[in-house]
Amino acid sequence: KLVTGVQTCALPIYSKKRFFAEFIGTFVVVVCATGSVVANAKSGGSIGLWYEAFAPFVGVTLMVYAFGKISLAQFNPAVTIAFYITKHITRRQIPIYLAAQTTGAFSGILFVKYVIGDETNLGANAPNYSYPLWEILGIEILATLLLMAVILFVVHNKGLKGLGGIVIGGIIGMDIFFFSFISGASMNPIRALVPAVLSGFFRDLWIYWTAPFVGTVLIGIIYKSKFKK
Repeated sequence: KLVTGVQTCALPIYSKKRFFAEFIGTFVVVVCATGSVVANAKSGGSIGLWYEAFAPFVGVTLMVYAFGKISLAQFNPAVTIAFYITKHITRRQIPIYLAAQTTGAFSGILFVKYVIGDETNLGANAPNYSYPLWEILGIEILATLLLMAVILFVVHNKGLKGLGGIVIGGIIGMDIFFFSFISGASMNPIRALVPAVLSGFFRDLWIYWTAPFVGTVLIGIIYKSKFKK
């Protein structure tokens, strides 16, 4: 009703709820994703890759359960664009999501910088150039494609009877664990942008502002054409 305009007076309130849900969720996701990389670097790598995968898994899982019913728990501009393609959100809502994700992400990276540390360029994503560029891009597209496919599977099946948060958090954790040593496994343009801006490490940013959108848009188009009624 709020989206269709039957209760138009309540729309600004619901928009504020969406904004703060996406702001808080993105803040937590960025802190977990970049902070775990910084913490592992500060330990000299003794904590291990499992921690860099486990922390985002926990953060995303909790935020999906906390805000999934309010904002669809996107926390990712590439996911937002895909949800627009599948008509889960409207064009007018896109600026709300992007503004919340951007401010939440920058707040999160400032928290990491001044509370956890600034090692490894604030946890910026970095590909492994011992692999060819086409493989790096392909893996990053694949990682994001799998994430978006799982998200839409959960949404399409109405939360998988309460298991949706674990499933979405799980695919992110697995993508990081199995793919980060090749592509960096960002899957999220805003997660890649904020440490790059604050650390000045822009070298590989173009990868994470192309491949994730390719992955989510492809799945969005497939879902719209095959499953959306």
